[in-house]
Amino acid sequence: MSQVQRMSRLMAKTLRDDPADAETLSHKLLVRAGYVRRTSAGLWSWLPLGKKVLDNIARVVREEMDAIGAQEVLLPALLPKEPYEASGRWDEYGDLLFRLKDRKGGDYLLGPTHEEIFTLVVKDQCTSYKDLPVMLYQIQTKYRDEARPRSGVLRGREFQMKDSYSFDTTDEGLAESYALHRAAYQKIFARLGLDYRIVSAISGAMGGSASEEFLAPAAAGEDTFVDCPNGDYAANTEAVTFTTPPVDGSAHGVMEELDTPDTPTIETLAKFLGVPASATLKNLLVKVDGEITAVGVPGDREVDLGKLGEHLAPAVVELVTAEDFEGRPELVRGYVGPQGLKIRYIADPRVAPGTAWVTGANKADTHARDVVCGRDFEVDDYFDVVVVEEGDPCPVCGTGLKLGRAIEIGHIFQLGRKYADTFQLDVLGQQGKPVRVTMGSYGIGVSRAVAALAEQTADEQGLCWPREIAPADVHVVAAGKALQTELAVDVAEQLAAAGLRVLVDERPGVSPGVKFTDAELIGVPKILVAGRRAGDGVVELKDRRTGEREELTVAEAVARLTADA
Repeated sequence: MSQVQRMSRLMAKTLRDDPADAETLSHKLLVRAGYVRRTSAGLWSWLPLGKKVLDNIARVVREEMDAIGAQEVLLPALLPKEPYEASGRWDEYGDLLFRLKDRKGGDYLLGPTHEEIFTLVVKDQCTSYKDLPVMLYQIQTKYRDEARPRSGVLRGREFQMKDSYSFDTTDEGLAESYALHRAAYQKIFARLGLDYRIVSAISGAMGGSASEEFLAPAAAGEDTFVDCPNGDYAANTEAVTFTTPPVDGSAHGVMEELDTPDTPTIETLAKFLGVPASATLKNLLVKVDGEITAVGVPGDREVDLGKLGEHLAPAVVELVTAEDFEGRPELVRGYVGPQGLKIRYIADPRVAPGTAWVTGANKADTHARDVVCGRDFEVDDYFDVVVVEEGDPCPVCGTGLKLGRAIEIGHIFQLGRKYADTFQLDVLGQQGKPVRVTMGSYGIGVSRAVAALAEQTADEQGLCWPREIAPADVHVVAAGKALQTELAVDVAEQLAAAGLRVLVDERPGVSPGVKFTDAELIGVPKILVAGRRAGDGVVELKDRRTGEREELTVAEAVARLTADA
């Protein structure tokens, strides 16, 4: 038998107006409906309704993780420096880490993710191939010192996350564990009622090889992804790849320098020469771990610094400053060209061998044309580093890609042996020799999923939760005085006795209009109203999502709702 939650006793103060600092829909509604309250920048208190939703999401995650044979553990959030120093992430995470010292001066951190610690746990517990494969997971609070926490619980400094890790002795075993997690994630997000896309991604600071993100399309999303209309391809924009067919450069003329006064930008150069910006080669100077590096892209495209940073991780990438040109006469600001440069040159694949460009001549007020890649200059490294644009060709079928905004709700990685190598995680193999273990890492943002669902399912009246994760199955409203309140409480108790989770609004002195508004705002899937026909034993059943209403006797309403449970 479930318990009835009375609104008169519920700690959930609803608000009529949006919080002044709220920008996203989920931020506005979760605060207004009494689910969360801000404690400090990026820190949120989960009130009773919010905690129920958070726990329901965690329950679904647990059930599906358990179903694939993963075992739940709980590791500390306060972690020693040494494992993260050994992996390099003590420095790689930079300002994102919360760092602290104990009373003896020892260095610690609040865990942003736990690859290192899980590796050490398995190293301690598993010594033979017979102990593997094993999959471990936890649902735990994580910490990241975000510079600008925003969007409510979407981007906080403290958040709940499910992180799991697989340990196998072979690459084939890792592929199986990865596939199990991928399928489990599909079941989890389907049960939660989330619209999502699985997209190719870059591993970044996590390391490893294969990597996919689960993205929930939403206007409040901070990730941009591309989708092929034909369904052939989907990727985070940072992972989009581009290939250029071989180009015959033999027909291009000899490189020729041109007098181009006062043309330090692509716009001024293209206008001066009467050529499209796409015919020019833009060379952006950056510093990679302090070393000046040039990045070449077509003049009509922009360099995606985030994408570049992901490709070069863990190196630190930053733009050059005016001071960096001092003492470097070969670097002429606004007129840099790749020919003759004595620094590392990275290029986008669109700057393919055989392509000819108009670009800087490394002299003030001078450019060069017919500068051919592979003939007049060489590329040290190719990375897809341009900002992806709507209509860029699909890498699979060539159809123009569509851009969308989304919230990252999950990420899965085939880490390989990065952390096993760091901590020498070996087990005794079947042949009696040590075997290096290979790992996978898999994350779901539990608290972030609350916000993602709010973004995707809310309407003009308020929140509108899927039944699986709603704080109650039925919201019973007493729209009147004693008679209506008596009936509302009675039917709520009958529903609870039948196993339903029930929220009943029997608050005295609160108008029916306020109760109806709160019911819409709170977003329980079914609303049952004891109103004008309460004396006849008739109630009104409303579907929160569709708005459909139906008058039923109490017996009929109880039968209907319990049958749907």
